[in-house]
Amino acid sequence: MQVVPLLHYSPLPSLRKPPCFVVILIGNSKPYTLVLPTDTAERLSAYTRLIYWHIMITDQILTFALTVFTGFFAIMNPIANAPIFMGLVGDRDEHTKKRIAKTSCITAFFIVFFFVLLGRYVFELFGITIPTFKITGGILLFYVGFEMLQSKKSKILQQDVELDEGIAISPLAIPVLSGPGTIVTAMNNVTDGGLLHIGIVIAIFALLCYVTYLSFMLSDMIVGHLGKNLITVIGKIMGLIIAIVGTGMTIAGIKIAFGI
Repeated sequence: MQVVPLLHYSPLPSLRKPPCFVVILIGNSKPYTLVLPTDTAERLSAYTRLIYWHIMITDQILTFALTVFTGFFAIMNPIANAPIFMGLVGDRDEHTKKRIAKTSCITAFFIVFFFVLLGRYVFELFGITIPTFKITGGILLFYVGFEMLQSKKSKILQQDVELDEGIAISPLAIPVLSGPGTIVTAMNNVTDGGLLHIGIVIAIFALLCYVTYLSFMLSDMIVGHLGKNLITVIGKIMGLIIAIVGTGMTIAGIKIAFGI
């Protein structure tokens, strides 16, 4: 049985009691009518409205969190980054691999954390508007996703480095984990949001950094079990998702710019 979200009730002046109200409950087969005292009906109506708005807000938060998680997972792609990490660290010992993986993930987290908290001030400093950011960022994400669909490693993520422990900072922390695409994705989700949205974005990115760390540490097993062909397929799917997110971001920026 489900209570109508906004209860509709009407007085029954014919009853020889204090004013009462009719409350309609919707069941699986037929509606049920109850006669309740005034104060009870009003309390029930208030509680129902409270539950209704609680469900609506919770649904919006879960939808936002899922959108943020999908965007971060697609652009960071812990599974596809496992062979990149394995190729960079080579045959180093487990202790060194663990230190490089930990340093890269922590560095990437603080880079994105900085832009999430201070991104608006950076916008104001350089006179960047939200529409221009969304349009440019959307084009950038689309370009990254398009190159991934063509089985190309995005030029935005490429950088030649010597094999030393500096790879934890570059290219692993930036641009592989917290490159322009990741920063754009993070800032796009907080440009017009409040503290709750900022907290959700930071928490989800921290979760993805931890998942990436596990992926780095288990890179040998992941590549061995999945194989390079399946990892390539996963990379293409992630590229498609990134391209779609970029297109949506560009359309949103155009709508804001022209007031559509």
